[in-house]
Amino acid sequence: MSNKSGFDEFETYLASHPETRYLELLVADMNGILRGKRAAVDDAKKIYRNGANWCGATVLLDSKGSTFEAIPMGGADGDPDVRAHIVPGTLAPVPWARIPSAQAIVELSNFDGSPYAYDSRQVLNNALQPLRDQGLHPVMAAELEFYLVAHDGDSFQPRMPRIPGSELPQDGLQYAMMEDLEDVDDFLADLDAWCLEQNIPAGAALSEFSSGQFEINLQHVDDPLRACEHAVMLKRAVKAAALKNGLAATFMAKPFAGIPGSGLHIHVSLLDGEGNNVFAGECSDGPFSESLRHAIGGLGAVMAEGMAIFAPNANSYRRYVPGSFVPCTPNWGLNHRGVALRIPLSSPANNRVEVRVAGADANPYLVTAAVMAGLHHGITGKIEPGPMIREREEIEEVFTLPTNWPQALDAFESAKILPGYLGAEFSRVFPICRREEANSFQAEVSNRDYEWYLRAV
Repeated sequence: MSNKSGFDEFETYLASHPETRYLELLVADMNGILRGKRAAVDDAKKIYRNGANWCGATVLLDSKGSTFEAIPMGGADGDPDVRAHIVPGTLAPVPWARIPSAQAIVELSNFDGSPYAYDSRQVLNNALQPLRDQGLHPVMAAELEFYLVAHDGDSFQPRMPRIPGSELPQDGLQYAMMEDLEDVDDFLADLDAWCLEQNIPAGAALSEFSSGQFEINLQHVDDPLRACEHAVMLKRAVKAAALKNGLAATFMAKPFAGIPGSGLHIHVSLLDGEGNNVFAGECSDGPFSESLRHAIGGLGAVMAEGMAIFAPNANSYRRYVPGSFVPCTPNWGLNHRGVALRIPLSSPANNRVEVRVAGADANPYLVTAAVMAGLHHGITGKIEPGPMIREREEIEEVFTLPTNWPQALDAFESAKILPGYLGAEFSRVFPICRREEANSFQAEVSNRDYEWYLRAV
């Protein structure tokens, strides 16, 4: 399959960046970890025209980069290749690379041209199709929280802001403290410059509800695939900017005990074929349409099934604790950050729902695929969302979602709704892989075992 428009894009890029030596080809695995390889410029030109052979098991690796014994892919099947094609519009420079380089996202397909079932980008494409068939077009943005991390010689700690005039750490949470942003201005300046170079539409930056924690908001775009590419590219840029400034950045859901975890929040609205927001309107619950109510009902209906996607690894489930603004039941409400499905204050044209359940460690493509499934399921089935939480209403924390890994995998394996959107083959293989990783993690004997039990037991 030729990619003439993409090749023209690459030729134009090289004309303005003649020093480029390499093109880095990237794909997100099932955990959202970017994996890839570098191609020399001459080889990259061929890849743009014709695609490239790509190890199909690349997207079926565990968090440590190993293949799974429970499935043949990457092992018993001889580790076959699939075909990779560069996604037009994802080409961008790699400003931090010592050797002048560019990067681009690839999409995987079988050699007959059919989508590769385990590529999370293809999974999202599949989940979007029912909405497209109805003439509905999602507009979406992601918000990502992360920690800047330092090592004190003994352990990893949040990178604390400094008391002015010293290197002493400043105690206290100090939510939205401008001085906390100023304290890491060198990091933020690099990140801002690199986002501009890479066409990542980064918007607001916020010092979050814990020392060393920050949030970067991405601007809304009318293509969820592109929105997810912005998210994975932002993660890469954040880590690179931190490294340049002598820090590490982590998108772990719960890197530190006793302080807030990090989330991936998805904001989404739906436009009809004429560009009208189908969530605009009035209903008995407030200044939004019945379609939005039903969409929220559908999102609630798929939430338990999707928890293994929203929380993809062992650390993910440490985030779901009381009093942490991390919802553990599919409740909803207007202008309320304590709920799973929040309707932010906005003009009617911008009415949207914010899905607040996923951790920052989740794969944005798969999270968005589950969200799109919920929207379509709710609107077509006219699913009722249950009672709305009112603005400023105090709510009792209720845990109805599976908030440990085995339970979440059980819910995914018994899912009735999601497989029809994510694809039967992906829905079969995903929990097999994640359960093997869960079992491997559980089998590890850590220092904590010795600290708690060795002497006493």
